[in-house]
Amino acid sequence: MSSAVRMDTRLSFPMYPLMVLLCALCALSGTRSAVAAAGRSCADTRQVYAEKGYSTGTAPLTQISGEHLRLCPQDYTCCSSQMEETLALQSERDFLKAVEDNSQFLLTTFTQRYRRFDEFFRELIDLSEKSMNQMFTKTYGRLFTQNSHVFQELFVELRRYYSGGSVSLSEVLSDFWSRLVERVFSLVNPQYQFSEDYLECVSKHAEQLQPFGDVPRRLRVQVSRAFIAARALSQGLATGRDIVNKATKLTADSECVRGLMRQWYCPLCRGMPSLRPCHSLCLNVMKGCLANQGDLDTEWNNFIDALYQVSEKLEGPFNMELAADSISVKVSEAIMHMQENSVSISTKVFQGCGSPRPVPGRSKRSPKESGGNRRPFRTYSLEEKPTTAAGTNLDRLVTELKERLRPMRSFWVSLPHTICNDEKMAADVTNEDRCWNGQTRGRYLPDVTGDGLVSQINNPEVEVDIAKPDVRTRQLIMELRVVTNKLRHAQSGQDMDFMDSEEGSGSGDQGERYNDDWPGYGPYSPPYNKPPHNPASNPAKPPRVREKNGSKWNKNNGHGRVKSASRQLSFSLVSLLSLPIMVTVAPMWR
Repeated sequence: MSSAVRMDTRLSFPMYPLMVLLCALCALSGTRSAVAAAGRSCADTRQVYAEKGYSTGTAPLTQISGEHLRLCPQDYTCCSSQMEETLALQSERDFLKAVEDNSQFLLTTFTQRYRRFDEFFRELIDLSEKSMNQMFTKTYGRLFTQNSHVFQELFVELRRYYSGGSVSLSEVLSDFWSRLVERVFSLVNPQYQFSEDYLECVSKHAEQLQPFGDVPRRLRVQVSRAFIAARALSQGLATGRDIVNKATKLTADSECVRGLMRQWYCPLCRGMPSLRPCHSLCLNVMKGCLANQGDLDTEWNNFIDALYQVSEKLEGPFNMELAADSISVKVSEAIMHMQENSVSISTKVFQGCGSPRPVPGRSKRSPKESGGNRRPFRTYSLEEKPTTAAGTNLDRLVTELKERLRPMRSFWVSLPHTICNDEKMAADVTNEDRCWNGQTRGRYLPDVTGDGLVSQINNPEVEVDIAKPDVRTRQLIMELRVVTNKLRHAQSGQDMDFMDSEEGSGSGDQGERYNDDWPGYGPYSPPYNKPPHNPASNPAKPPRVREKNGSKWNKNNGHGRVKSASRQLSFSLVSLLSLPIMVTVAPMWR
C-alpha cells in the first residue's frame, strides 16, 4: 500500500512545472502580440497625412500607445498629439466646405434669379415710359411735351415703389389722375382761362365727375396687383439669398468637432485610412452639428411655397408685363374718354365750380389743340412683348424659377443626408458591416436621431445643449416669417406696408378678383360674380383733398384741409344736373 502511494506521488509531481510552463507561454504570447501591434507600420497613414499638405515630422513610423489621444480611442495609434489636433481642425474645415458646397445651389439660384427678375422688372418700367413718350409725342406733339412732367413723375414714383420706397401706389395713381384732369380740362377748353384755385376745384371733384370713366379704377387694380407682386418676389429672392448666406456661415463647437474627428480621421489614426464611417454614424454627427439649421425647416418650406405661389400669380392674373404694357394704353383711353365727353363734363364743372373767364379774342376751340388730328394709338402685339437684354420674357423667367424652387423644400433637414450620401464622406448604407463605427471596423448599433435641436437630446455622437437655442437661427426664423407674410399678402394684391391705403386692390375686394385685362377674366367673370351691393358693408370713402400749394394728398387734419364734399355742396349733384344747361348758376363746389 505504501509503495502504491509513493508511485502516485512520483507520477503527479511533474504536473506542477507543466502548468507553470503553460502560463509562462501564454504571457509571452500576449507580450509578443502587443509588441507586434506596437510595431505595425504607419506608412499608409503617413502617406495620406502628407497628401493633405502636412509635414510627417511628428508622424510615428509604427503604431505607438494611444494614451495621449483626447478624441480618438486610446488604442495603439499612428497619430501623435499634434497630428490629432491638426486633423481635428481639418475635419472642421471639411465639414464647413461640405455645407457650403451643398448649399451652393440655393445661393446661386437666389442670387441669379434676383438679378434677372430685378433687371427684367426695371426694364419693363423703362419700356412702359418709353412707349408712352413715343405714343403721346406722336399723337399730341407739343401739348404732350409741355406737360410731360406729369407723366414723368408717375414713373419716378413707380420706380421708387418697386425699389422698396415708402410709397403708396393708390396715392401715386390718385395724384397722377388729379393732375392729369387739370391739364386735360384746360386743353379741351382752350377758350377759357382757369386759375389754380379753379383747377383745384376740378380735381377735388374728379371722383364725382369721373371724367376718365372707369379707366382709373381698372388701371389701379392692374398696376397695384402687378407691382406689389413684382416687388414682393424681388424682395423675397433677395431675402432668400441673404438667409442662405447667414445660415451657412457656421462655427463648429468643440462637441461637433469631436464628433467630426471621431468619424472621419480616427480611422486614419488607427492605420485604416480607407475605412469610411458608417452611414448612421455620419447622420448622427451631422444632425448634431446642424441641429439649429434643422429648426429652419418649417418656416423655410412656408417661404419657398409663398415664393412659388407669387411667381404663379405673376405669370397669371398679376402679370407685370401686361400691367406695364397697359399704362400708356389706359392713359390714352382715359384722355380720349374725357375728350369725347368734354361738353357734358365741362358743363358739370361750370355748374359746380363757376363760370370761367373767356380768353380775350377767342370764342371757340382750336381743332388742332383739341386733338382733332388725333392719330391711332399704338399697342404691343403678342409678338412684340418686351424682353430683357437676356432675350427672355416673364413666362420663361417664372417657369425657370419654379423648376428651381421645387427641390429647395426641406433643404435644411435633408442636408445631413445629402452630406452623408457622398461616398467620400461616409460608407454606403448597404455596407454597414465593413465601416468605421466610432471604435473599430463593424456595424454601428445606435439609432439615428430626429431633426432639429430638441431631437438631439439623446444624440450618442454629439452632445447638444437643447436648452440654449442659437440666437442667430431664431433671428433667421423671424426673417423668414416676415418675408413669407409679405409674399402671402402679395398673392391677394395687398401690400403689408399700406394695408389701409391699398384697400380695394386685393382679392378681398369682391368683384375685382382678377384683373380685367387678363384673357378670360373680366371684372365679374365666373366664378367671381359681382355680389349684391350693400352700402352698410361698403361705406363710401370721403373724397381726398390736397394742400393748396402741393400736389400730394394730405390725409392729416392740418391747415388747408377742406370740408367734405357733402358740406360744400348746398344741394346734390343730381339736383344740379336737372337744371337747364344754359341757365347761369352760382358755383356750388367752391
